[in-house]
Amino acid sequence: MGSGEIVAEVELRPTESEEKVMKALTNLFDPERVEKVQAGDYEIIRAYASSLASLQKLHRLLRAQEILEAARSYMLKELKGDAVTMLFHKQAAYEGKVSLLTWSEESPLGPIKITIRHPSIRDVIDWLAPQTSRGRPLWERSMPDP
Repeated sequence: MGSGEIVAEVELRPTESEEKVMKALTNLFDPERVEKVQAGDYEIIRAYASSLASLQKLHRLLRAQEILEAARSYMLKELKGDAVTMLFHKQAAYEGKVSLLTWSEESPLGPIKITIRHPSIRDVIDWLAPQTSRGRPLWERSMPDP
């Protein structure tokens, strides 16, 4: 894939509706392609995109919920090399809300895990969740180039 890549993974448990799990995922992320992988007694839906534009919904939700500060510190803490991995509460995502998790057990049916890999990952974090003062963004950066 080009220089940037976004991969989302979410468990599809036997008790869950695939349609609802996909809705939860696509409320946060617009994948370019999706595959299902068998993992023991459940499946994993894996979704891919090469463009940061696939994260526009997440970008918008972080602002609508006024959680830029929390999201920024979360991403900086989870930053490893040129990648950042975020865990989202599946039920909250289904409702169109962002709820970031510290560990996957916080989401009873497994989290939505989104990994963003980009050569300018700090610029991506600045774009998704800029620094704030009194809850207001200090700047709005345009989407980094692919």
